[in-house]
Amino acid sequence: MTPTPHEPSPTEVMYCRCCRRAVNTRTGAAGVIYLHAAEVRGEPVNHRADPVPIADIDDPLIECDFCSAPKAVWVYRCADQRADLHRVTAQVLDLRDYHHRHHAARARRVETEYALTQAVGEQWATCAGCADLIEARDLYGLIRRVTEALPTKLTRGKRLVRLRGELHTLYTAVFDTLAPGRGRIEPDHPLGLWPSATDGTP
Repeated sequence: MTPTPHEPSPTEVMYCRCCRRAVNTRTGAAGVIYLHAAEVRGEPVNHRADPVPIADIDDPLIECDFCSAPKAVWVYRCADQRADLHRVTAQVLDLRDYHHRHHAARARRVETEYALTQAVGEQWATCAGCADLIEARDLYGLIRRVTEALPTKLTRGKRLVRLRGELHTLYTAVFDTLAPGRGRIEPDHPLGLWPSATDGTP
């Protein structure tokens, strides 16, 4: 599936006009592209992303940005999260190890180059289960919940260790920059209905 080029606004929450689900922003050598959240998770999608602001979508399908559970109920805000992703350009293998292990040979040195930047954003929709872990600041519980919900191909073997490390870095930044309070997702308030400063409701 070829991603759709688009010029984003960093403050907009973007959804696909076709399927009414969230899309993610990536910036690389080819410019800015949008991918469905499902594509980022390694799941198939049968159409190209057609990104528009969530305000332009009637009845958006808001899934949890952490574990992908349907019907998210809360929105949290934090500092804008962006991740620079790199691709492997070369690996140096030990010749003896290669002869014995072939494609399973361990790399003695790995060279990478910048590939793209993924914008995660400032707003995170969450299901009730992930929200409980966020309220408790249970970082490891949240990582465990998210990895258990991912396709097996993304968590098999050493991939799980790498993924946990990446999620630890990302979610630590989210926890460290969380804004006070949270917004409740309502039909007329897909970005969350936030309590006023004088309202004690969580």
